[in-house]
Amino acid sequence: MKHFSRFPRWGSKPHHPERGQSLVEFSTMLILMLILLAGTVDLGRAYFTYLALKDASGEGAYFAAAYPQCTNNSTGYSGCDDPNNIEYRIKNSSPKGSMVYWADAQITVTTTGNHTPTSDPKLKAGELVTVSVSYIHTTITPLMGGQNWTLKSYSVATIIRVPNCEFAECQ
Repeated sequence: MKHFSRFPRWGSKPHHPERGQSLVEFSTMLILMLILLAGTVDLGRAYFTYLALKDASGEGAYFAAAYPQCTNNSTGYSGCDDPNNIEYRIKNSSPKGSMVYWADAQITVTTTGNHTPTSDPKLKAGELVTVSVSYIHTTITPLMGGQNWTLKSYSVATIIRVPNCEFAECQ
């Protein structure tokens, strides 16, 4: 009498035609999941950079409302040395060691009266000053191939005071 069993006998090899299928499926899904994870990290880095730019332009506009003539430390105005200028405030608004390399940021300061704050002492209180900051963000995701995204942010503030050129040197 033959004994039938679901289990193979000791010493006999079971026949598995799908051997290794789980390993192939796992490695395929692992590659796809790592690419999605890297893309998510890349989008998170871009969003963090945008928020840092937004914060920096807001800080620059806030300072420009009170000191519109102090765009950088080489303006020629007295009292515009670091840290008392717009560019310094923008580049130092985020903590050290952040993902934004502020030396590469492009900063533009304009007013509604078409005055250039660094060369025109005819600024008026009540005009709007616009501080815009742009930065080139490079992706790290393999499928994006190191693309460059230009991220921009701007903030607008009302000039509340201008320098008094009668009592202090303005140029």
